Formats: sequence, C-alpha cells, structure tokens
Amino acid sequence: MTYRMGRSALLGAGAAACCAIAYLSVVRPRLLRWGATTDEVQGPYPGADLIPDSTRSATMAVTIEAPPSQVWPWLVQMGTDRAGWYSWDRLDNFGRRSAETLHPEWQDIVLGQHLAAKPDGSEWWEVAALEPERFLGLRMSLDLRGRPFDPARPRPRFYTDSIWGFDLRSLPNARTRLVVSGYWALRPKWFQPIMSVAILEPSHWVMQTRQFSNLKRLAERSAAEHGR
Repeated sequence: MTYRMGRSALLGAGAAACCAIAYLSVVRPRLLRWGATTDEVQGPYPGADLIPDSTRSATMAVTIEAPPSQVWPWLVQMGTDRAGWYSWDRLDNFGRRSAETLHPEWQDIVLGQHLAAKPDGSEWWEVAALEPERFLGLRMSLDLRGRPFDPARPRPRFYTDSIWGFDLRSLPNARTRLVVSGYWALRPKWFQPIMSVAILEPSHWVMQTRQFSNLKRLAERSAAEHGR
C-alpha cells in the first residue's frame, strides 16, 4: 500500500511538473504577446518614465476597422462610475453593465483625474498620460493592503504601482492598431515574478481579450454609423 501511494504521488508530481513546463514554455509566451507583432512587443512603449524601476508588462494588440477618432471616445469614458471597462462586467465592474453608447458628459478627461475602480471610489486609476486620439495611460498605486498612495511622495515599504496603457496607432484605410501594454513595479521585488506568473498574466489575458472584443465591436459600429 505504501509503495502504491508513493508511486501515485510521484506520478502526480511528474504530471504537475509537465503541466507547469508546458504552461511556461508554450502557453505563457502566447499570453504575454496576444495579437501583437514582434515590433510591438520589442519596440518602445510610452510610459516607461512614469513608474521608477519597473518592468514592461504583457503587450497585446488588436486591429480595429475604425479610425482612432472613433476608438478614443470609448476609452476616455471608462471607469466603474462611468462607462465601465467593456470586459467581463461581473468580474471587473461589480456586476454593472458597461456602456453600449457614447456619453458626451464623460468625454472630457484631464491629467490627474481619477477613474473609479470601485463603486465607492476607494480605489481608482489616475489619468497619468494623455495624448488625445493617440495615448491614454492609467496609473494605479496601492500599498499591499489595497490602500492608494500618492506616488509623488515617499512610497510605502510594500506596494504595487502600475501603468495600464492604450496606444492608438493609425493604419491605412481608416483603421486603428490598438496596442495595450504598460509598466509595473511591486515590492518586495522577489514577490513580483510570482504574482505576475500566477495571477496577473492569466487574469489580464482573460480581461483584456474580452475588452478588445467589445471595443472592436463598439468602435466599428460607431464608424459604420458615421460613415467613418
């Protein structure tokens, strides 16, 4: 009996190791560059100077059959207390449905503005970079208890600080290449790769691919309605 249990444990450990190797060598590289070209992954990306001592996060991209002027309005109205995030609303928007139409009252945003990440406003994305119809950079700075801190002041001992970027690149024939990437710093530093591989990367892929799908649908519908 002991031999059989030991053999089963070894087989289980071997299967788990094979799954881990397959994920790290085959699945993970695809998640980190979903839809993106080599140039988009390896080329420069805005926002590197905003997060000191940070690492580049996953780079994902989609082509939208609409010009940047038709994509941008959907991005600037994001926020839990505004249009939502166009992803899985039960997961990232507290069950509130993301907007299906553009709202004029949410179109004007400015640097430093807070876009709520929770309904009570206790967490937010700050508009940290803003180039109309070209680039939107959203920053979230939290200690590891989930409390926001001011990145312009001394940082807490343990924290997470990140930029979620939306880079709109104009393509021929009134199309847009939307490249999403950013930068992330977490302290303690040794904890960052663990959190990235185990939690951040797969969850970001799930949410970002859904957001891409909805943004593409909404922007292309708007372009069709306005004749581009």
